[in-house]
Amino acid sequence: MKVLLAGGAGYIGTHTAVEMAAAGNEVVIADNFSNSKPEAVRRVEALVGEKIPCYYLDVADKKLLTEIFEKEKIDVVVHFAGLKAVAESTKIPVEYYRNNIDTTLSLLEVMQEQGCRRLIFSSSATVYGEPKKLPLVEDMPPGVCASPYGWTKWMNEQILRDACCANPELSVVLLRYFNPIGAHESGTIGEDPQGIPNNLFPYIAQVAVGKRPCLSIFGNDYPTKDGTCVRDYIHVVDLAKGHVKASAYAMEHEGLATFNLGTGVGYSVLEMVKAFERVNELKLSYQFAPRRPGDVSECYADAKKAKEILGWEAEKTLEDMCRDTYRWQSKNPQGYPEG
Repeated sequence: MKVLLAGGAGYIGTHTAVEMAAAGNEVVIADNFSNSKPEAVRRVEALVGEKIPCYYLDVADKKLLTEIFEKEKIDVVVHFAGLKAVAESTKIPVEYYRNNIDTTLSLLEVMQEQGCRRLIFSSSATVYGEPKKLPLVEDMPPGVCASPYGWTKWMNEQILRDACCANPELSVVLLRYFNPIGAHESGTIGEDPQGIPNNLFPYIAQVAVGKRPCLSIFGNDYPTKDGTCVRDYIHVVDLAKGHVKASAYAMEHEGLATFNLGTGVGYSVLEMVKAFERVNELKLSYQFAPRRPGDVSECYADAKKAKEILGWEAEKTLEDMCRDTYRWQSKNPQGYPEG
């Protein structure tokens, strides 16, 4: 099976490339490196022991995308391409809508022209909005999203749902991620956000290695166990393996299917800080800051459906997540080098 990872040079994409190759699949990457670096792909190649075709392009560019499909004969597309920061999306919403929806439309159009009928979409738990009931289950109706980022995921899901209704031969799997953290156990690939991190764990890791002086915890007045946000944190390697399972499923099934990828356990921000300190035997400097726009108070998954149908479940522990994150950042305190 030949798999195109659209946006595959990023954090989740690179880990998925490793797991796809380990499962015996051929991997092709397309990325514009707006939030990633070519060095990440080179390190993936070192891990898998083979050259990976990597194309520099905007996934919304239909002409260049068509050239890839014609050359590589793609069987399955895994669609990671998109801007992904909740808080940033509230500041530049038009850019988020333009980028995240255009990439999906271009992929669907080129796939139809090239006879490729299998797509795995990188969705998000943000489509549930502010949860009215927990844990979150796939058949719950999508909620009122708290950010433009969330709405782009919601809208893309609807686009893909409509596309499947119009073309019964199309196979689409919506993977609703919870909060990916951690890194490959080798410490050679991991999360390398550009500028100030938008997510908790890369921020913690950068404070831990001295790259940043202090962690800002956004909000301590939420209606949760300790006033800080509660999330379902999943190891990125477990998440990557979910894409391998979803791709195999898409090869055998038609229509649209939706799966939560999470652990089913919610931890508060303060609990994650304390766990990171305990596992890595260090102390972190942190301070409370005002809430960020777009953050919901509590969110965690019911992931039984993925276990029952895909044969997937999260295996790595909270300790693994903390240890692997610190190993990556310690070995790469400035992230990936330029170039």
